[in-house]
Amino acid sequence: MKNLFIAVAISCFLFSCKQEKKTTENDTTMVMDSVEQIKENIAPFTWEGANVYFLLTDRFFNANPENDINFDRNEETGKLRGFMGGDIAGITHKIEQGYFDKLGVNAIWFTPVVEQIHGATDEGTGNTYGYHGYWAKDWTALDPNFGTRKELAKLVETAHDHGIRILMDVVINHTGPVTEEDPVWPDEWVRTGPPCQFTTYENTTECTLVENLPDIYTESDEPVVLPDALLAKWKEEGRLSTELDELNTFFDRTGHPRAPRFYLIKWLTDYVNDMGIDGFRVDTVKHVNEESWQDLYEEASYAFQNWKNKHPDEVLDDEPFFMVGEVYNYGISGGREFDLGDKKVDYFDHGFKSLINFELKSDADKDYETIFSKYSDLLHTKFKDKGFMNYLSSHDDGNPWDKEREKPFKAANVLLLTPGASQIYYGDETSRDLTIEGTEGDATLRSFMNWEDIDSTATKEILTHWQKLGQFRRNHPAVGAGKHKRLGKSPYVFSRTYTDGDFKDKVVIGLDLPKGKKSLWVKGFFGDGTTLYDAYSNTEVVVKNGKVILDNPYDTALLEVPSS
Repeated sequence: MKNLFIAVAISCFLFSCKQEKKTTENDTTMVMDSVEQIKENIAPFTWEGANVYFLLTDRFFNANPENDINFDRNEETGKLRGFMGGDIAGITHKIEQGYFDKLGVNAIWFTPVVEQIHGATDEGTGNTYGYHGYWAKDWTALDPNFGTRKELAKLVETAHDHGIRILMDVVINHTGPVTEEDPVWPDEWVRTGPPCQFTTYENTTECTLVENLPDIYTESDEPVVLPDALLAKWKEEGRLSTELDELNTFFDRTGHPRAPRFYLIKWLTDYVNDMGIDGFRVDTVKHVNEESWQDLYEEASYAFQNWKNKHPDEVLDDEPFFMVGEVYNYGISGGREFDLGDKKVDYFDHGFKSLINFELKSDADKDYETIFSKYSDLLHTKFKDKGFMNYLSSHDDGNPWDKEREKPFKAANVLLLTPGASQIYYGDETSRDLTIEGTEGDATLRSFMNWEDIDSTATKEILTHWQKLGQFRRNHPAVGAGKHKRLGKSPYVFSRTYTDGDFKDKVVIGLDLPKGKKSLWVKGFFGDGTTLYDAYSNTEVVVKNGKVILDNPYDTALLEVPSS
């Protein structure tokens, strides 16, 4: 087995394999300097144990101030309810800087970047623009506030160069709200009532989520014509004939009826076909009939394979197209099905490899062993060959775990070491404030990324811990996708093992260890005489009498077998 290390660790081994080795704190947080080294040292990827970074495109990094205002979006808004300048180029910039490499991220999910409504609206929480990306006006265009198609293509290419997958956030449940600048779509496309009641299948899927959020007839197979407003927009932009020709080609190839959902599916899968987007994070899953998701998955898979066929030198691996869904309030303890009141739906049978798990934040206060053993058991039984994505904070969950950011180290331990895919919400790793005074509703969760705090001593210490765990997780599929077993109760030591064909990965991790000299029990997992490397302290040790001895100021150990 070829295990993987940060560059510092590898260079240390070149000097000696028998002496204890340590590096400075700064060295510990560094990763490979070149793209070639990054590619060379990336472990086999698995979505079941992916380390996903989720960010609001508008709130992460502003690389191009010239695109900050478009469509006369100058109205005063509620606090944190207007555009703030973050863009696609900003994400690319941080990839190029190595920020995600240092954090061990191997997939990035960003909020939708299609063109948003031009006007502002007040849903009762203050005047708001579509900065968050969930209020689409035109799925065929990118919003200039976020960037251009060329910039999106560069983002995907740059991410792939770093071994990072791209998850595009997609919405087919609803259009954006109606404003003076954004007329309602035609009656045959959308319903404007009744409001959802969330007690039956029908009043969850055939209804409007909130007032003034037109719901698309995704369940319909009735052909519809394109809205006049959209045709006029395309004509003004000089691309009417191109869009119509592409639609004719799509419907001729697929034989699908020209029903609303198939227009949206065509428009969204174009980004996969043209750029090699690796997967979709799908919004508002339970509010759309599940057959629509199967349709989306099939067309996205076709587009992904088409892109791979045209770009063989850019293909990362044989992983199929990936879809993870947001079924609000879904928890893994209930198994694969979600109860809609009068009907249960297994979304995994309709295109989804994974669903977002809303349960970890309620489990996070339990002891590590209870959490880890539960999630490992579920991952390898009820969710075998599927998966789930864990989180502790997000953009629309008003009750995140540790909202006051008082336990950032435990948050890292729970999120990054719990079996399943992990979803870091931007700023989890830097304790970005989630309690912004003067905000209404979920705006408090959506402040601009706190880059200015990274140089502070306290934030550096927190970020370094997240980086060490994140890199170890990325380098070892066993951490997120492997089977868990406790090796020692006090101090707490556990193993993870992952096997896929000829590839086998095994690691040992210790948490809440005493600072200073400590003994970690590894008997039955690593034999006496085995040389191990602690990636947390950059120390080489040898197993003796079923244990290893470490002497350092850390309460965490990440033990791996050195590569030969």
